[in-house]
Amino acid sequence: MDWIRLTKSGKDLAGLKGRLIEVTEDELAKHNKKEDCWICIRGLVYNVTPYMEYHPGGEDELMKAAGTDGTDLFDQVHRWVNYESMLKECLVGRMALKPIAVPKEISSISEEKKQLNGMLPEKKLLAASAKDLTPSYDWFQTDGMVTIVIYTKQKDMNAELVIVDCQDKRLRGEIIVNDYSYVLEVDLYHAVEEDFFINIAEKVGKVEIILKKKDNVHWKMLGQPLESHNTFIKRKNRGLFYRKCKLVSKTEVTHDTKLFCFMLPKTTRFQVPTGQHVYLKQIIAGTEVVKPYTPLLPFLLLDFKEPSCHDSANIYLMIKIYSCGLFTQALDHLQIGDCISISNPEGNFKKSQVQALEDLFLLAAGTGFTPMVKLLNFALSEVSSLRTAKLIFFNKTEDDILWRNQLEQLALKDERFEVQFVLSEPARDWVGKQGRISSSLLSGFLKRSRKDSKVLICICGPTPFTEQGVQCLKDLGYSQEEMHAFTA
Repeated sequence: MDWIRLTKSGKDLAGLKGRLIEVTEDELAKHNKKEDCWICIRGLVYNVTPYMEYHPGGEDELMKAAGTDGTDLFDQVHRWVNYESMLKECLVGRMALKPIAVPKEISSISEEKKQLNGMLPEKKLLAASAKDLTPSYDWFQTDGMVTIVIYTKQKDMNAELVIVDCQDKRLRGEIIVNDYSYVLEVDLYHAVEEDFFINIAEKVGKVEIILKKKDNVHWKMLGQPLESHNTFIKRKNRGLFYRKCKLVSKTEVTHDTKLFCFMLPKTTRFQVPTGQHVYLKQIIAGTEVVKPYTPLLPFLLLDFKEPSCHDSANIYLMIKIYSCGLFTQALDHLQIGDCISISNPEGNFKKSQVQALEDLFLLAAGTGFTPMVKLLNFALSEVSSLRTAKLIFFNKTEDDILWRNQLEQLALKDERFEVQFVLSEPARDWVGKQGRISSSLLSGFLKRSRKDSKVLICICGPTPFTEQGVQCLKDLGYSQEEMHAFTA
């Protein structure tokens, strides 16, 4: 809040008296000191010198990117932060473009202004080695329908890889292809009904978006392309896309944690894949604030069949309300029927990491439990090779344990599953394990079902917990491939 007040004070934080300049690599490199620090993020250069003392991660973290392009470092630590809003008063200008012969990624395609036919101009394609993987699209119409067909060229296409929003004549479809994202974004030629359908031919990778015309008129074209239309770029370079979701329920889980249920609008279709998160965006004190949360199921499933309605209509989030937390306090004050902006799913966890797995160990602290819910359900229901699934759940007190009864019921029902609760501040009558995460504590828990079994250890919680846990696992001899840390 101190930083927000400073940005609204009228001071010249960029140091250029309101001018914006084009910055060369050589010029950027000159500003690499604490008292004179410029950083580039996604082609925009910021003078972060006045922000040094306000950065939550400290000055040293900012200095890692001083005088350079800090995009990758920024994405690794907190891609979700709305830096454009936070640093807008520090904007120096854009990076000067270097002349390059062939672009590595497709940019937006201005050649399509007259007619959208889905074909990418040859000069806009990816490098030749990736050319055959580039999706394309076409469209056709009947008296009452418009059908857009996207040829993804992926054999294992499924509903978790398709995200579609269609509202007020604006159609945006996104297809996830490994680490890349293909977007179709159009201002439609005529209005369409709210209801639309998606058909996916999984084996051939064809996706159909079927729209109902409001008026039975002939369309001369699909519509006008918007900025991101017909682009195929790396997911990490794709900006977050949000839609308004309505709060439909809010229930207490513990004394300070609640389960929020948000309903997706009728004009949106997406599913949150196992192990991925979304971002919530609110305006607080006139500034956009964004936080990541991992959707989960509304309860632990004992029959291991996830109801499809939870995927298609609602997003469930288990959120701890902090007494001094601006964001969670604002969330807690939402009334039933209020709306909040929720992004597309993000994250690098892949279900393939669990395939053929024999032993799954989950290390969770507090609400770091949330990504474990869908993961546990998926492993117990879909992974036939699984022998053991063990959750080691760290909390301060017994009152802090989330879904304790449900976890204990699951352990009784399925002999493969075991849960251990570890408390750092237990009451005198606590008979379970106590302490904090450590190599000695973990060594007693992480027992393979057989020698050389295929194992995966997932960890999630506050940053110090996760970092300490990863180090402990390395000390115990586990490889990088046997670990996955959930971070955002």
